[in-house]
Amino acid sequence: MTITWVAVVVAAVVAILVVGYLLTRQQRRRRLQERFGPEYDRTISERENRREAEQELIEREQRHAKLDIRPLAPESRTAYAKKWTEVQERFVDAPGFAVTEADHLVTAVMADRGYPTEGFEQQVSDLSVAHGPTMDHYRSAHEISSRAARQEASTEELRQAMVHYRALFEELLEESVTPGRAPAGDHRDLDGPPDLDAGDRHDLDRRNATDRDGLDERDRHQDGVAGHEPAAREARTDETAAHRHTQGG
Repeated sequence: MTITWVAVVVAAVVAILVVGYLLTRQQRRRRLQERFGPEYDRTISERENRREAEQELIEREQRHAKLDIRPLAPESRTAYAKKWTEVQERFVDAPGFAVTEADHLVTAVMADRGYPTEGFEQQVSDLSVAHGPTMDHYRSAHEISSRAARQEASTEELRQAMVHYRALFEELLEESVTPGRAPAGDHRDLDGPPDLDAGDRHDLDRRNATDRDGLDERDRHQDGVAGHEPAAREARTDETAAHRHTQGG
């Protein structure tokens, strides 16, 4: 009888421990999902199993807790907001250059807030703890910006890059903001540069194509010059040899 009761007690204790473990794991999972948003699902899909993915997210939290993340001073927020307006105004005349400036501006705000800026993937890892739902915007902006550097992005894609950069820029600019939501304040420019009508978009695409054609023509010219130089040197050498032969004769 005593042995039976001992077995029952042990079984009950084990059951309680198992239930407690499952509840703790479920609560942890829910907390990570709420904190990281789409970044949680992305990490799950990139790792071999859910436990490994969740452990990585926990390690991100631990690293983030050691960073000296600080709000911007009011004058810094005002200065950065003014710079963004200037960058956005330059989009119509130079969309590719404006996207590059937007990338640099976002990185500058990150550094000013206390985030390390060594490498894009590490930036995403650190930012995802407080700005998880916005990381899809940042990834999309970075991908378009990389293609723009190779002259492979359309004007509409460049406009979308500005929209994506703006989403993260707005969050970083604010002292306190709910992750994944636009901060309070003036949202008139939240969609980035204004939509271009067909005529404006055609002009921009034609200007970008002209710039690319100009670069290609310059490269072809340089290749042609480089190709003619050996022949020209050989002709001059033959001419000099013939002249010397004539004088010697």
